[in-house]
Amino acid sequence: MELTLKEKIERCYQAVIDKKGDNVVILDLKKITSFTDYFLICSGSSTKQVQSIADEIIRRLGKSEKKETRIEGYQVGRWILVDCIDVVIHVFHEETRNFYNIERLWGDAAKVKIAVND
Repeated sequence: MELTLKEKIERCYQAVIDKKGDNVVILDLKKITSFTDYFLICSGSSTKQVQSIADEIIRRLGKSEKKETRIEGYQVGRWILVDCIDVVIHVFHEETRNFYNIERLWGDAAKVKIAVND
């Protein structure tokens, strides 16, 4: 069964929170670009944590989403991009995130709030 966009974002967000990801930001890009609807950006403090966050996101997306999902940067683990077409997840090592500061590049995008399931 295919996930709705809202379900994808919620699952990815919860995966980041459960793996102790830091500084989670969701940007609504629908009015800014045509290649995706949302960015989910987060950080990890080590290469292993960055990879673990990406692994958990992929696991939670389930089999129906895997065929469309593309992953880049996993082996290096400094910036892993999980492209789910309508949601692109950027899992950064803290230092790499500070260097690229992609939130500044997409400064016109609205930030989306999401409820946390503790």
